[in-house]
Amino acid sequence: MLPALVPLTIFWLAPMVYVFYLSFTTWDFMSPVKEFVFLENFSSILHDPAFYKTLKVTLLFSLGSVIPVLVGGLMLALLLDHKLRGTSVYRLFIFMPWVTPTVAISIVWSWIYEPKVGLANSILSVFGLKSIAWLQDSDWALFSVLIVTIWKLLGWAMVFYLVALQNVPPSLKEAAELDGANKYQRFFNITLPVISPTTFFLFIVMLIESLQAYDQINVLTQGGPSGNTRTLLYMYYLAAFDQFNVGYASAIVIVLVIICIVLSLCSMLVSRKMVHHS
Repeated sequence: MLPALVPLTIFWLAPMVYVFYLSFTTWDFMSPVKEFVFLENFSSILHDPAFYKTLKVTLLFSLGSVIPVLVGGLMLALLLDHKLRGTSVYRLFIFMPWVTPTVAISIVWSWIYEPKVGLANSILSVFGLKSIAWLQDSDWALFSVLIVTIWKLLGWAMVFYLVALQNVPPSLKEAAELDGANKYQRFFNITLPVISPTTFFLFIVMLIESLQAYDQINVLTQGGPSGNTRTLLYMYYLAAFDQFNVGYASAIVIVLVIICIVLSLCSMLVSRKMVHHS
């Protein structure tokens, strides 16, 4: 286990401990002295109205991306689970956004969202609809970033669901069919419970992934307009590398880690209760 523990300690455990220490200090990256301020950074966060607005945006972004990806990924998997001509090609095209760098995808979508000559508004004009300032309008900016995020993650969720669907025992479906269950009853009473571990796994992983969203936000909106797309991780970036307030930024990261842990534990408890109830 030692070869695996060495890089894990150097690149994960040690930085985490160091960031935890920095969250109790004030530092600007340059000063040779780190002043110990104990819980002052955390107190500043809890009394900062911008933090609560950012937290709200982060939670909206997380739920707005995770739930559609789970539903959409399952629907795509159900469509492609049948042996149809060209299925492998469809799977490849749907999965390609996942393996494409987020920065590259975001740049392409920024062209699509361009207000005057972008593809999105060109499609709207075909149907006689008014153009939208996708990334500049406070009402549309977060929705626009969500579209990019969902589009990227759908293929990844689809692949996991495809594997899960193929592992559903055919004997269960056949027994239910002999008992007179229609395809909807077989889906909700057999397929969904059997693939529930996959759903739980995807929910946890994508929830943590969405809480750490940065690349698409930095490229598309830079947290704007008026902070309506600023997530906690982007707030950390601004505090650390724009304002050089390393202690405050480290405290934000610790809060983000705590939120991830709490949400994961809540999801595990809900999952266990559902399994026990079933």
